[in-house]
Amino acid sequence: MEFPRDFKNKAVYMVGIKGQGMTALAEILKARDASVSGSDRKESFYTDSILKRLGIPFYEEFSGEHIKSEFLCVIHSAAYDPGTNPELITAQQKGIPLLSYPEALGLLSRQSDFNGVSGVHGKTTTTALVGTLIKFLNIPATVLVGSEVPIFGNRSTLITGDRYFIAEADEYRRHFLNYSPNRVVITSIETDHLDYYKDLSDILDAFTAFALSLSREGMLIYNQDDEGAREVARRVQRQRRDIRYSPYGKQARGDYRISDIRSGAGEIRFRLDRFSDDFALRIPGEHSVYNAAAAVALTMDLVDNRYTEDCYSKLLREALLAFGGSRRRSEVLGSALGILFMDDYAHHPTAIRKTLQGLRNFYPGRRVVVDFMSHTYSRTKALLKDFATCFEPADRVILHRIYASAREENRGGISGGELFQNVGQHHRDEIYFEEPLDACEYLKSNLRLGDLFITMGAGNNWLLGRKLFEDMRREGGEDT
Repeated sequence: MEFPRDFKNKAVYMVGIKGQGMTALAEILKARDASVSGSDRKESFYTDSILKRLGIPFYEEFSGEHIKSEFLCVIHSAAYDPGTNPELITAQQKGIPLLSYPEALGLLSRQSDFNGVSGVHGKTTTTALVGTLIKFLNIPATVLVGSEVPIFGNRSTLITGDRYFIAEADEYRRHFLNYSPNRVVITSIETDHLDYYKDLSDILDAFTAFALSLSREGMLIYNQDDEGAREVARRVQRQRRDIRYSPYGKQARGDYRISDIRSGAGEIRFRLDRFSDDFALRIPGEHSVYNAAAAVALTMDLVDNRYTEDCYSKLLREALLAFGGSRRRSEVLGSALGILFMDDYAHHPTAIRKTLQGLRNFYPGRRVVVDFMSHTYSRTKALLKDFATCFEPADRVILHRIYASAREENRGGISGGELFQNVGQHHRDEIYFEEPLDACEYLKSNLRLGDLFITMGAGNNWLLGRKLFEDMRREGGEDT
């Protein structure tokens, strides 16, 4: 099927609507006048509040009775199987077209100049940065981010027009091969999603296929300093001489070579060769500089030269300085009783280490206490050795059971306890609680003035950080 240009009087139902990308897609469809509703598990997600604010109704159970014959289509999260989910089964019986989330996004990608931001790490922040730059430069575009972005008005999307469409392009199960891109960003490639991919070579093949799907005269923007991204660029260059290449990074040649990175209290500064002035970010970590460089490279290929180069440079500097991150990406919850509370989605060992090290540099003098909940049995088992050492930048580590994915079973016999034992071989200060909220009283007694406490991972331990912050704020008031 093809999506209509006009969704007015068209009803769309979404199974797994609380997922980050699904919520963002629901927002775009509603903005295009579709009547959107859906369903998900009863468990509380932070996207609940987004959906309620948008006025999008959803059930917290799955039932075939929810599926109406008048639906244009039923879109479902990859977490739900059309062969077992009762709503998806009913939709098929009624002859209603089924679309997975990436298939639906693929249909939308063909209605605009589509730009996919891909990579094992950094997709969300890079896409949110692109949206911020687009907002400041007044470029007509729709931006889809799998998270709330404060500068978007705490929404998951930014809509300034429909000439361009920018979205995260997920590599899981080769979902990004549904898209028809004019520009592709590759931030990083390494081993992940081993419940689907055979090995790193298989992952590289998938990213190569995505980059090769670029339109004629499209652009590949890639991290020159990342071995995986660099390898994909080499492969593509051997086959596609009709597209443009824009590397970024410390080792890159050209406009987006990064240099002179300086991190201090509350700010990180850097330079890009194309521009004469420094840029600055108020989010931590050298990885954030790389995300910003990718965002600038993509955005500058969308501009229409209505401004001078100096004016673009000024607007870019203002936009990057104004960017405050996105939900669950080094998100500052607030400060209470002298303790800074943060939350981050990092769930891969590389991202965990980079984020924690970035926080140490960004907040010098603070003790870093991290609460981590691993996500998926397959990732935990496959990367156990890396998980064992990635918390070294933290002063104290709290661990929990593994947060299971709806898409897998624990066939490898891995457990949160085993992860705890392996981390304990490399870290001097760690403690285990089966459930995140079980750690609440312990942390109230052990957190102290000047600490930085961060919940980290793709599980539901973010609830612990918010509870602690709210409890301590009630006890002593929020710090100013």
